[in-house]
Amino acid sequence: MTQVLYLKWRPGTWAEVIGQDHIITTLKNAIRHDRVSHAQLFSGPRGTGKTSTARLLAKAVNCLADDLAERPCNLCAHCKAVNQGQFLDLIEIDAASNTSVDDVRDLREKINFSPNQGRFKVYIIDEVHMLSKPAFNALLKTLEEPPPHAMFVLATTEVHKIPITVISRCQRHDFRRISIPEIVKQLETMASSESIDVEEDVLGLIARQATGSLRDAISILDQLSSAEGQITTDLAHQVLGTSPNQAVLNFVDAILEADAAGGLNTLHESAERGNDPAQFARQVIAYFRNVLLMKMANPDRIDVPSDVFAVIEKHSKVIEIKQLLNLIRIFNEAINDRGGSWQPILPLEMAFLEALETNSDPSSLPAGKPTAEPSKPASPGKQTKPAPRKKTPPRPAETEESPPDTGQQPLMILKEWKEILEIVRDTNPATQGILNSCKPLGIKDNQLVLGFRSDAIKDKMEKGDHLQICQDVIEKVIGVKIPILCIVGSKDQSDLPDGVDPDGLIAAAVRDLGGSYVSDQEEE
Repeated sequence: MTQVLYLKWRPGTWAEVIGQDHIITTLKNAIRHDRVSHAQLFSGPRGTGKTSTARLLAKAVNCLADDLAERPCNLCAHCKAVNQGQFLDLIEIDAASNTSVDDVRDLREKINFSPNQGRFKVYIIDEVHMLSKPAFNALLKTLEEPPPHAMFVLATTEVHKIPITVISRCQRHDFRRISIPEIVKQLETMASSESIDVEEDVLGLIARQATGSLRDAISILDQLSSAEGQITTDLAHQVLGTSPNQAVLNFVDAILEADAAGGLNTLHESAERGNDPAQFARQVIAYFRNVLLMKMANPDRIDVPSDVFAVIEKHSKVIEIKQLLNLIRIFNEAINDRGGSWQPILPLEMAFLEALETNSDPSSLPAGKPTAEPSKPASPGKQTKPAPRKKTPPRPAETEESPPDTGQQPLMILKEWKEILEIVRDTNPATQGILNSCKPLGIKDNQLVLGFRSDAIKDKMEKGDHLQICQDVIEKVIGVKIPILCIVGSKDQSDLPDGVDPDGLIAAAVRDLGGSYVSDQEEE
């Protein structure tokens, strides 16, 4: 079986560790002067070289080369045994599956035995933050006064979960995320050596997708290399679930031009290609961040193809910082709100509509930018306000002097809910987008109760003029002005309460139209 690339290309010498020069220099100097600490703490993001560096350190302290500066030499018996995974004095422990105090006590008992082959017994404890509190307490004494032949390397991605008493007994090294140029350079070397035919732009796409993790980048390249022929950008987007740069640019242009139809079409086309909506939102955020960097005179921090760089430069001249911050916030909330929607693309649709509404605020628009009214987002072609729908004159029971009872009201609202949503959409698409994620539950205290699936969506409804728009449309449709109460939850209450006529209007609303009943308080 072919070995995966990230294992095949695991660093074997100090020089092969990418992007962690500040740590490698310190460790090499400690080896050269034979002053290596008995306890090391390697912290940092995943895939940045923590475990690989720990293995190098274990190999170096047990290397047989006479010149300390040449360790590890990769030529002596001990170095070869480590490289082959046969060195008995290198013990790797996965703290995620060995979390109990008994596991640490077992380690403490074995650590007193002398090394089998080398000078030191090196214990690499990966994901050490997963240890339980009693396990950490059991480890403290050993870390403070270890046997002279024992050395610990603790590796973690969440250093804040490690007790300060443990950290204080270790020499700490913080690994950083690896830069995009460093990842691209390494991928180029690997692709050339492995005879992988890949387009140049694909390596940059992989590096950005890896978010600073070289191991993730190598794994992505390995995955793409299984395809026949050249690895193209289209293939990379398809495998990664990302959207081409042009799709993101079209979406951003739709926001800036208040083109509701064009923006939603771009979203849906991306989803139909199998792209992840959350990933699309991340790409949009990354783009707005690049525009922000450009406005803050940091173009060197922007790593994108030259054609995209030119568009970023153009957008930076017409978008104000306040507008950029609002857009980044809106789409970041859409990513975090994924769990509150049964439609994966809905949070992104709502974020887009909110972005249109936010950009319609004159205080957030750049000088010279035309202002679009919130109720009329522009779209291709001439915009005209839709003609009001003709309504039949209200019956005598529906006049102000004799308003319909609460049973009639939910029945009327439920019957006309689809038309209500259509009129709301004509007034403000953002409001209609929010209402799509709620369910009318019934009438309580002469208020229409709307149930939402999450606090985030409920809060959106209660901001701005969304409630007023909904109330006005309902009054236009059923002829009755009714306040709206927003709650979180949409439980189907199919059982009718005592006193409700099973043949009456309320029962019909519950049974036939999917409504719910919430009883009124008794009138004083």
